[in-house]
Amino acid sequence: MKVLRFVSIPLTACMVSAGGEFRVRESRVEVLAQGEVVLTSPPEGLWTVACEWRDGWPANWVHAAPGETLREGPWTILRGHFEACGGWWRAEDAWRQVGRLVEVRRRLSREGTQAADRVTVAIRFQAAASRAQAVLPGILYYGNPSGARSGRVPVATGAPGEELLFEEHRYPMPFAALELDREGKLWGAALHSVPSPAPFANRQDQWWSLGVVYRQGGAELALWSGPCASNGRRSVIKALQAGFVPYDETWLRVPPGGVIEKTFFLETFPLEREGTVFQPPVRTSLELFRPYYAEDFPSVAEIVRAKYRYARTRWRRSERYAVFQKYADRRQAVMGWTGQAEAPGYALLVLAERLADPEAEHMAQASLDFLSTAPFYRDGFHNWYDLDSGRWHGEELLNQGQAMLAFARAIRVGRRRGRDVSRWEAFLRKACDLHAARILAASWRPPSTAEATFVPPLLIASQLFGEQRYRRAAIKAAEHYAQRHLSMREPYWGGTLDARSEDKEAAAAAFQAFLELYEHTRDPRHLQWARHACDVMLTYTYVWDVPMPPGRLASHRLRTRGWTSVSPQNQHLDVWGVLTAPDVYRLGEILGREELKRLALVMYRSCGQLIDPYGSQGEQLEQTNYTQARREVDPARLRGDYNERWTVFWITAHFLTGAARFLELGVPVWDGSDR
Repeated sequence: MKVLRFVSIPLTACMVSAGGEFRVRESRVEVLAQGEVVLTSPPEGLWTVACEWRDGWPANWVHAAPGETLREGPWTILRGHFEACGGWWRAEDAWRQVGRLVEVRRRLSREGTQAADRVTVAIRFQAAASRAQAVLPGILYYGNPSGARSGRVPVATGAPGEELLFEEHRYPMPFAALELDREGKLWGAALHSVPSPAPFANRQDQWWSLGVVYRQGGAELALWSGPCASNGRRSVIKALQAGFVPYDETWLRVPPGGVIEKTFFLETFPLEREGTVFQPPVRTSLELFRPYYAEDFPSVAEIVRAKYRYARTRWRRSERYAVFQKYADRRQAVMGWTGQAEAPGYALLVLAERLADPEAEHMAQASLDFLSTAPFYRDGFHNWYDLDSGRWHGEELLNQGQAMLAFARAIRVGRRRGRDVSRWEAFLRKACDLHAARILAASWRPPSTAEATFVPPLLIASQLFGEQRYRRAAIKAAEHYAQRHLSMREPYWGGTLDARSEDKEAAAAAFQAFLELYEHTRDPRHLQWARHACDVMLTYTYVWDVPMPPGRLASHRLRTRGWTSVSPQNQHLDVWGVLTAPDVYRLGEILGREELKRLALVMYRSCGQLIDPYGSQGEQLEQTNYTQARREVDPARLRGDYNERWTVFWITAHFLTGAARFLELGVPVWDGSDR
């Protein structure tokens, strides 16, 4: 390593506001919170470049310190001049306080007549701590301890030298955060990036990479010009469900006169409790990107009408059954998760009047009447039905909780409409009796967050049937999950059946559980729990529009704001957020946060972009270097494709359920106000 210092005058500058402060001492920049230094530029120098690529990684690092400081209005400007990579560079940082953030605009200019090849630029800020936990939205949550067992996800142990660097377009909210423990005192720090492709990149579609590098005695927030690393491997990306593929030679070729610029923000803050470091940056990310514009998306009414048309193509009725089929070409129906056969039973009761189709209510009634015949086994009810054999099977607890919630909501609506809900009530009572007894048992210990799905239906059923046992079981389950997850020593996980890792569905299940509990108890603790789980879920929600390379997503002019990434294991986009968007809206009402209400409508409407003329759309959108369907990939051609063939029924059903929930909440989404 080479360290270059050109300090010609004493450098001391300080910018203070109610939101925090930064200061320049000698040649280092410090970022503080409440007078405590939380982040510093590296002791080697403020600016860092590598001039070689050796063994698949940048090498021959050169560091430089500023030589002068200027004040220009609100800006503190640091300048330097250094030699590296066979020539001279001019560096300039412009720093200013923006509310509680520190904004930095970095500029590196190549001088002379000689190009610089195999260059890497690294932006680095270090934090001292006895223990540092990282949150990288959509990618890594406090080390991903649950997903680590699968070997399929990014993991972190905090060992010195561990590198976690991922492409910016992989981040729904482009920030890296560190929870820092300093002798029992907790501090938070976040590096927010303005995402962009790397200039003068060697690889096609090469972007800046963002993440964390662990150091002896702490960790470093890092923003590099392309190199990626994870799980002890350098120059790899998480491109497949099963794991990582090589992603080498991510250097820059900087021509004479070439200019490299990057804008980023630093945020530092004290923490009252562990497991909360992501919450301030989530709010900050929303403020930075303001992803609230929805006028270029389909309206809610347009989306629902299209989805209703497509739902009718999955409707199957005979003397034996009346049900919505999970697949277009396989004669199976599934309650819960990806099948959602029960969902139209609730949603169409609410939407029927606006759809102006009497058949909608008939389908709702007939489908729930049939699904009420599902047989029970010792621990629940079967949720899979084979249309040809008439056989019920499947024993999936996650699916059962989701199905029970649709039944509970349908009973509540059906009673108001004067419909015959007796069979639905008998089925839901039996399911609640069984699951309440199971949860109230001293031996109940669910493996993951999946059983949080029982909390809302048990609470609603306790009101419908006047059964306090259901309420007690719901409260026990919610308290159990709060104890397990609020510290994030065990992040929310296991909310799907095809991924054994941290995921947004698990966070959403806990959010819905805690929010429903708050609606029943008005206990401020339960609202705090709901905010926590909601913020975790929102870290999977894109707040910015990722530019797409040539491909079908670019051809459709896809805007990614409002879409959700699935999990650290499955890092494609899907429309799942439309289901929880009404809950985000409701939380915004309770907290008086208009931005959450606006975000909720964007989450719903944005996901209607790719609906085809038949009302269909697929599940997997490849906004980043990840594919769900392929086993072999060319990293140069990963982003921008779309798997429209995987059209399980949940993609349709969640839109119907989300719209029905908006209407029941009184949100004016059908009178033209959503346009």
